[in-house]
Amino acid sequence: MTLSPKDASQLTREFCGLAPIVPVLVIEDASTARPLAEALVAGGLPALEVTLRTPDALEAIRAMSGVPGGHVGAGTLITPEDVRAAKAAGAAFGVSPGATDELLAACEAEQLPLLPGAATATEAMRLLARGYEMLKFFPAEASGGAPALKAIGAPLPQITFCPTGGISPANAENYLSLSNVLCAGGSWVAPKDMIAAGNWDGIELLARQAAQLGGSA
Repeated sequence: MTLSPKDASQLTREFCGLAPIVPVLVIEDASTARPLAEALVAGGLPALEVTLRTPDALEAIRAMSGVPGGHVGAGTLITPEDVRAAKAAGAAFGVSPGATDELLAACEAEQLPLLPGAATATEAMRLLARGYEMLKFFPAEASGGAPALKAIGAPLPQITFCPTGGISPANAENYLSLSNVLCAGGSWVAPKDMIAAGNWDGIELLARQAAQLGGSA
């Protein structure tokens, strides 16, 4: 049994709709994963993306998956092996910088909802043709920022985006104000120095501030 792209997009849309910001996390030490997730969830950011860029990433996903109220996804999915490992670690959804047929097929086979990346109208159209309607716009700032995403959205109103890459408190509202944007991915809510210091109260405060972006209550 496989997960259809349409159903995958609906599930991914639900995760993305939980808060205006999805924290993009690079975790060096899995022992910090659970308290980090607890701080972010307490601050109002329940959907979390753990990037598969460190040796401890999969263990971090395992630890975070047990946090009440949290929904942990695996980012930087590149290969079918990444997909299977992420699913086995307890990831509720996946995120990729781009999309290949092999990656999409693996996510569908593993029933892992995917937020696939696209940076151009052609890439977005190819994913839409397959049935994906909830996409990641990446790298957002390097690809033209909010003006580019607004322009892409004009002829493709069926697609909703989560822009990621270069998003900060200074420009997040530019994206969140667009009609084709549901949320944005950002790493500023979990600074490396705060994680290393175990400053969970500080991270919770950053999360609370981020949760207010885009007019969210």
